[in-house]
Amino acid sequence: MTTADITGYRYRTALPEDGPAIDALDSSFTTGTVFQVTATDEGFALREVPVEPPLTKVFPEDEADGDEGDGDGDEGDGDGGVDSRTFVAQGASGGLAGFVAVSYSGWNRRLIIEDIKVAPEHRGKGVGRALMGLATDFARERGAGHIWLEVTNINAPAIHAYRRMGFAFCGLDTTLYDGTPSRGEQALYMSMPCP
Repeated sequence: MTTADITGYRYRTALPEDGPAIDALDSSFTTGTVFQVTATDEGFALREVPVEPPLTKVFPEDEADGDEGDGDGDEGDGDGGVDSRTFVAQGASGGLAGFVAVSYSGWNRRLIIEDIKVAPEHRGKGVGRALMGLATDFARERGAGHIWLEVTNINAPAIHAYRRMGFAFCGLDTTLYDGTPSRGEQALYMSMPCP
């Protein structure tokens, strides 16, 4: 499957040879705000707070995509099996602009966004939304009832993008990143119904 849109990006299922470009994609971000998490016995509250100077996050190679999912390391394999896929976006020059890796869990009818990245120079151009559209199409094919993802509380730009796409907060893990370079951050879980 290959599709093109009016912005000149081409979207398709990943091929094995896409693996190195997927692995090399820059997932760093800079933000002037983060989501402060307050956990209580009854739940949790989020409050967006400014950070000065702006925070820049660069994910270490050995952290395996810790901001948006627990990538299984097989992102470049394309179909990866009947219940997983990786879709890529190529810019007009042919270079990789972004990708999304997903897997379907049949027992709870949930499509999991394992990882999604858009190269910094392609952000804000609809690439992430288009990749999420391909993930949603795949979710519908599998009969998913909802789409689910994990994101660190400091990735305010991604959280805002996910909320614009229809995701809502559904959970929190204050210990997921313990023992990693992201120690001290909290994992926020977001989901949306599969239309």
